[in-house]
This record gives sequence, C-alpha cells and structure tokens, in this order.
Amino acid sequence: MQHFASDNYAPVHPEVMAAVAAANDGAAVAYGDDPVSARLQHRAAEVFGERARIFPVLNGTGANVISLMAAAPRWGAVITSDVAHVHTDENGAPERVGGLKILAVPSRHGRIGPDAVDRYAGDLGDVHRAQPAVLSLTQVTELGTVYSVADLKLLADTAHAAGLRVHVDGSRLANAAATLGVGLREITTDVGVDIVSLGAAKNGGMLGEAVVVLPDGDAAAGAATALSEAVPYLRKATMQLASKTRFVSAQLLALLGEPGTPTSGTTPSGTTASAAEAGPLWLRNAAHSNAMAARLRAGIEGAGLLQPGSGIVLRYPTEANVVFATLPRAAADRVREHARFYDWAPGETADRVEVRWMCAWDTTEADVDAFVRVVGAAL
Repeated sequence: MQHFASDNYAPVHPEVMAAVAAANDGAAVAYGDDPVSARLQHRAAEVFGERARIFPVLNGTGANVISLMAAAPRWGAVITSDVAHVHTDENGAPERVGGLKILAVPSRHGRIGPDAVDRYAGDLGDVHRAQPAVLSLTQVTELGTVYSVADLKLLADTAHAAGLRVHVDGSRLANAAATLGVGLREITTDVGVDIVSLGAAKNGGMLGEAVVVLPDGDAAAGAATALSEAVPYLRKATMQLASKTRFVSAQLLALLGEPGTPTSGTTPSGTTASAAEAGPLWLRNAAHSNAMAARLRAGIEGAGLLQPGSGIVLRYPTEANVVFATLPRAAADRVREHARFYDWAPGETADRVEVRWMCAWDTTEADVDAFVRVVGAAL
C-alpha cells in the first residue's frame, strides 16, 4: 500500500533518528537547559538572524496557538485565509485555548492579499469589534501554493502599517523555501515576519515543531509585550513544554544543521550544488518531496489523463509537494485499493471528487510512476 495521503505518514529520516539516539547519552538538564537545546538556539540565530529565539514544542497546533497568543492581546483577533489550518483544522484551538477571534477572508488558490488587512482595519478602535492584532499566513498554503518573497514583504508591510503583527504557519516552510530557491531567513526575517510556527514532522522529523521569534518581532508595530518574553510562559501554560526537550531539539537541529554549517543550498565554497548534494537536511528533504510532486503532475499530464468530465482535472498550481485533482469517485475508490490519499472536497458534479495527493521525503520515482499507472488503469 503506497501513501500519498500526507507527508505526516512518512517515517523518521535516518539522520533525525540518529540525532535523537545521540542525544540519549546520559543525563541532561530538563526543560531545555541542555547542551543540545543550546546548540539549537545558536543554530537558529545563524539561520534566522542574530536575535532570533527558538522554542521547541510538541506539535504544530501548539506552535500556532502559542504564536498567536503571544502576538495578540486577550481581546485580539487573527486575520487569516478561509482555508487556513488555524481556521479549519485545529478544532477551534486558537479560539478555545487562545481566546482569539478568527477573521477568515476569501482566498485565491489558498493565498490572500493586502486587502485582507484593509477589510478589517476599520474595526480598530471599535469597542464592539474584536480587535485585529495578527495577520496569519500559511506557507506553503493549504492548497499547495507558495507566497513569493515580494508578496510576503507587501503583506507584512501592510500589516505593520495597521499595527498588526505577522505570524507564519510554517508547517511546510521548508518546501516553500526550496520552491523559491531561498533560505528560511529570506521568507521570514527579511520580509518582516514577527513569529513563525516552524514545522519538522512533515519534513523528516519524528514529533515536535518550534516557535521561532524573529529578530525584529519584539519591535513590531503595536507590540505591547515582547514575544520572546511571552512564549516561555505560554508554552508551559498550554502544555507544550517537554520535560526532555533535548529530544525535540535534537530533531530540529538535525534538520537545520549544526552551528557553523551552510544555511542554504550552496556548498561551503559558495558554488551552487543540487539539493541532494548540498545544504542542510531540511532543504534536501523538501526539495526531494517537491520534485516528486512535480513528477507526479507531469506523469498525469503525460499519460493523457486530463479529460474534464471523464478523466482528471488538475485543480491548483503544483508549487510544492502536493497535487490536487478531481476525478470520478468510482475511479478514486479503485485507486484507493492500492494507495492511501484523502478526499478534499466535492467535485464538479456529484459523481466526481477532489482529492489530495501528497509526496514526502521518502517518496521515490518508482512510487510516483507506479501510482500514475494505477490512476490510469482506474480511469
């Protein structure tokens, strides 16, 4: 049984597993005061900027809730897209746990623009309205699309001008950076993002993510409390502080690379190299999963399966490690006998369904080619 349902299905990358095993060497101080976590903090400053602070947590929902609670007052609201994970797939955690109103705005292919801020800016100062405090962006979006560097900068500038902070749900931030050919800093710190939920589990990790407060996050427009001061207390209060933090830190460190290693897809000498040959593990894994999704899309297109009404319709641009498509429900069920994947939404008609096919760091070319053949046979 192949898996094209989620990159969460993938096993732990061997380098991550080795890092966890290496951290299991004798006793170490608990709650993050250990040598591995100290090296992770040093590495985060190299990757994101000198004053960046990283806080390992247990899962992505926890990272999002902590980030949003730190960035907004108790009476605050979060502007985000109508398909954002914090709005649709976290069982109301930002509202139930964080006490924050979610202000969802229509998206196009998962992305929103500066008008999302303009839409609610008029509520500022109105005691009858939840006060917009944070613009939350998902990178990669839930529909597999990627915000460009220029778009991120414009969104952050617009939010800051209105007195809002900027949060990025970066569960697949690595895939976005690999797509754009930039480092993690170029799509966070350098464009004005204040706080990031940094993903790991979807990119070869075992469990655990991180909240990263970026260098200028504590000086953001409208800031009332320094993010780096708030996050430690919120992490504990929301039950996201692991006693043996070193084992979460070890995974993040394996993905980001040890202190002093290159932070982008270049060799130590500065010459460009393929993602498989150079760069930290986060980049190698993300570039590979992106390439497998591109191969899957190309295989579908090359097999002549794109037939509206009776065949496949590709729904959104394939910009990261996922392909969305509609096809007959009966055909989808036949494919499901060989591979797991999720139905995403109703199709164009009652007998069709929109599905999500996702690739991971362990997806092989043979996996993709075999899957394309199965889809073709099912149709």
